[in-house]
Amino acid sequence: MTVEQHKVEADISTHGKNPYEIVQELLKESVNGLGLDESIYQILKKPMRVLEVSIPIRKDNGDIVNYTGYRSQHLDILGPTKGGIRFHPEVNIDEVRALSIWMSMKSAIIQLPLGGGKGGVIVNPNDLNERELEELSRSYIRKITPIIGPKKDIPAPDMNTTPEIMAWMIDEYDKLNGYNVPGLLTGKPIIIGGSQGRLEATGRGVVITIREAANAINLDLSQATAAIQGFGNVGSATAHFLHESGVKVVAITDESGGIYNENGINIPELTEFVAEGNVIADYEKCESISNEKMFALPIDILIPAAIENQITKETAPTIQAKIVAEAANGPSTPEGNDILEENGVFIIPDILCNAGGVTVSYFEWVQNTMNYYWKEEKVNRELEEKMISAFKRVYEMKEEKKSGMRQAAYMVGIKHLVLALKARGWIKNGDLSKM
Repeated sequence: MTVEQHKVEADISTHGKNPYEIVQELLKESVNGLGLDESIYQILKKPMRVLEVSIPIRKDNGDIVNYTGYRSQHLDILGPTKGGIRFHPEVNIDEVRALSIWMSMKSAIIQLPLGGGKGGVIVNPNDLNERELEELSRSYIRKITPIIGPKKDIPAPDMNTTPEIMAWMIDEYDKLNGYNVPGLLTGKPIIIGGSQGRLEATGRGVVITIREAANAINLDLSQATAAIQGFGNVGSATAHFLHESGVKVVAITDESGGIYNENGINIPELTEFVAEGNVIADYEKCESISNEKMFALPIDILIPAAIENQITKETAPTIQAKIVAEAANGPSTPEGNDILEENGVFIIPDILCNAGGVTVSYFEWVQNTMNYYWKEEKVNRELEEKMISAFKRVYEMKEEKKSGMRQAAYMVGIKHLVLALKARGWIKNGDLSKM
């Protein structure tokens, strides 16, 4: 399989509004929504540390190319920071900062003892052969070694990084230390300390939150229809679990094109078709469909699981879905989000919807620490419990504050972080105001 087929989180590029500015605006609005002092926003608005590294690599033709890498650590008051490493040509420092803040929010919403971290290298991995990719992976982990570790910051796979790349990285770290440190990172191959259920965890979590949202709006999933943008790791797993739940997936699009069948797509057959090296656009048992037309379909559930800024002021008015489940990071612009809310669409925001990945990464870290490994049934059971509890906390906040689900999710995360800040003496009672 190619690295593209192992996407664990969807891409956030520099297209559209700066994601760092977006997340800061959301933090500010939510701090105000909780009636908290401005000082809380001042603590949360920036990562505590951002490292930039230079990674010169000798390519097979003899040329040396110098790549730039980053690692951002947002806040570690709850525990070590945690978050993925992505290899992508559009990685930039503001993207990494924003993603580390989003990771803090996800961990706080789920109530994991972790903070938010994120890393990336500005590179198109398709421009590297396997040896060059391995050298880049090992060199990157060497460069960030001073600030990472199982008690400091725990990396994981992200866009275009795979369990194999995680294995190279942990092997390099272990060589530097002289002993095995399985808890350094998560998303590893199972043979060297990875967790059962990790690869499917994000998609499984997406469907758990969809089920809870359907219950909230009295939607019968066995009669529901869905469309999915993206068929990488998250999109394909989401399609699989929706199919198992009785939902009829009628349309799927990705970078190769789109397919539509009003009677429902045969998801197991399509998954096998793609696993054989084909692209979904070549699947002949469906009609072709564009992304724009798919978004406008009269369906019950729309799942953006690809790239950022897809639900905009132009596309949002066309959406007829009752539920939008954000499997990708940042798929809705602020303007698009406002239009969906005005139209009564139930939004499952990204920091809740796709938090299944970090949740099972946390389970992997726990197993590494204990040196005792769980069966997949236990992993899935614990994931379901965490996701359901998180959904209920966000939904209750939405009802209490009469807000949208996105702001409610941020308020839940911020409230959890504020309690930790107060316990550590960072803030005083006066800063808490009406919370």
